[in-house]
Amino acid sequence: MSERVCVGAIAGAFGVHGEVRLKSFCAEPKDIATYGPLWNETGGQSFSVRLTRPVTGGLGARLTGVQTREDAEALKGVTLWADRSALPSLPDDEFYHADLIGLEVVDTGGVVMGRVRAIYDHGAGDILEITGPRAMMLPFTRAFVPTVDLAKGRIVADPPQDQEE
Repeated sequence: MSERVCVGAIAGAFGVHGEVRLKSFCAEPKDIATYGPLWNETGGQSFSVRLTRPVTGGLGARLTGVQTREDAEALKGVTLWADRSALPSLPDDEFYHADLIGLEVVDTGGVVMGRVRAIYDHGAGDILEITGPRAMMLPFTRAFVPTVDLAKGRIVADPPQDQEE
């Protein structure tokens, strides 16, 4: 587990006075402003966030150190990371995507299938992208993923029959 989790990104400038358009990756989008200072991906720059209003495709916000439209435009595409300690604890059967990416995936017989490369949610539930010896897209449901063991760094999967080799 990393010490920071990506919670959003700066989508560009909004207005002429240094306001930015934020894309929040939080379950409740406005929570992005409650996790204390947010960091860029390298941890070299931090921002305090004050939400200003909902905007098309995201949230309007003021960030510390961003005074002009040019300052805001220069940050377009920057991802925002919160300290893990600032995030709420999750129930036993829920996981942060950041904790799943990179985990080894084995089938119910212990044969290595690959690693979690990415997680997608197109509205019908999370899908794990597994790369490696048995690359596949796997629904992230209890039926297909009966065990997630973060301590051992692995997932036990029971893929649908048409996904197996």
